[in-house]
Amino acid sequence: MNKRWVLSAGFALVLCLSAVGCSDSQPLSTREEGTGIGAVLGAGTGAIIGAAVGHPAAGAAIGGALGGVGGFAVGNQMQNQENQNAQTQSQLQQQQQEIENQRQQIEQMKGEQETE
Repeated sequence: MNKRWVLSAGFALVLCLSAVGCSDSQPLSTREEGTGIGAVLGAGTGAIIGAAVGHPAAGAAIGGALGGVGGFAVGNQMQNQENQNAQTQSQLQQQQQEIENQRQQIEQMKGEQETE
């Protein structure tokens, strides 16, 4: 039974490392990180629970699937929040630039009035 558990855990580790290795050189998005972390934690928990009832591979598969879905949901929410924050920051920078432009125009108009 311990041998099956070790094989299952090893297989899960190989899958995770393969997925990370195939992700090119670009960093993972928050959504992808959440999915991966959830799947790994779910698979580990499922393997432990499955080992207790004599089916570590099935436990790891079920736990990994459920953990992946949960991780995706959390990662997706976090990714959406990051996107919204980036958009808000961009709008704020545009508004600050517009304020600076208007300040410069006011100073220019004051200078022109003083020379008249």
